[in-house]
Amino acid sequence: MDIRIGVTQSPREVSIELADDVDREALRAKVDSALGGAADVLWITDKKGRDIAVVSSKIAYVEIGSTDGDRRIGFGG
Repeated sequence: MDIRIGVTQSPREVSIELADDVDREALRAKVDSALGGAADVLWITDKKGRDIAVVSSKIAYVEIGSTDGDRRIGFGG
């Protein structure tokens, strides 16, 4: 599963590849609590076991996708 987090005042987004067995609803609840102000920092563990922290007040958007999504390479539609 992949997650992309847009950060305010930054032209780039944070892209994190998560383990395939991550509970999507638990991750969504974690993001909701961070955006709702219940948590000051959103902590996410990536596929390699590294912990990534994003300050909740700096989150512009969050996109939760799956690795099975339609990733396209090259030209085509």
